[in-house]
Amino acid sequence: MAPRGTKRPLSDTEERPSPSVAGVESGPGLPSPPPPGAAGSSGPTPSLAPTPTPSKKKLKPLPATPSFQAASLTALRAKAARIQAQLAQLYPNPPIPLTHASSFQLLVAVMLSAQSTDVKVNTVTPELFRRGPDAEAMAKLEASEIEGIIRVLGLAPTKAKNVRAMSQILVEQYDGQVPGSWEGLEALPGVGHKTASVVMSQAFGHAAFPVDTHIHRLAQRWGLSNGKSVEQTEQDLKTLLPECTWRDAHLQIIYFGREHCPAQRHDATACPICSWAAPAAARQQGQASVHP
Repeated sequence: MAPRGTKRPLSDTEERPSPSVAGVESGPGLPSPPPPGAAGSSGPTPSLAPTPTPSKKKLKPLPATPSFQAASLTALRAKAARIQAQLAQLYPNPPIPLTHASSFQLLVAVMLSAQSTDVKVNTVTPELFRRGPDAEAMAKLEASEIEGIIRVLGLAPTKAKNVRAMSQILVEQYDGQVPGSWEGLEALPGVGHKTASVVMSQAFGHAAFPVDTHIHRLAQRWGLSNGKSVEQTEQDLKTLLPECTWRDAHLQIIYFGREHCPAQRHDATACPICSWAAPAAARQQGQASVHP
């Protein structure tokens, strides 16, 4: 997950239409944010560098359809809207939990957050960004030096190599700037769909819904997805929530999962959302795990 002040959508084209179920478009919402660089846009202008070298990575595409039947769409959208309203009250302006000062630093921080907590990532990035504040400076560091700084994180050797290789590609192909396209981001070493989604959403203002373990777990717990895969969860949530809510909803669900809805020993009957949104069987099972 993410500055205080943020896993993988698919290798999409630059813009994807909102998901639909049996021809039914996504629910109404506020207009999508203006494209980066346009008047009123707060995000940086994406790099206009040439098309990146094709990546050998094979990313899983999103399922073609949601996991639920079209007949249940209206009821599920109403439930999702109620959940989103509660989350908005709890977290009206959710900050990105990973400390960064640029789109490059956000990209690096999200790469480092895989199998590590945001809190731990935030303990190593100040020194890392002091030595490598941008792609050019980071590319000059040896992988061993980067690894030494981030060694407390899981998969540190691999992450160090990927951060250095990614920085070198940005310098060579993008004039040191982070590409503002799905194709460009997902071709970078160590960048999967979830990481690309975070950057596209938080740095460039594109419609994206990154799905991490908290979101994947809660969407299934609340009956909004069958939980078959993170790709299915992403497709389901994009279908149920208006596009204009995706950026904040992604962060709000993460914060709620951490603070109110743990994976283990969770009493669903005492949870502000699970108490009414989770299926009855899930509520009873959760209560039994806490009060055997």
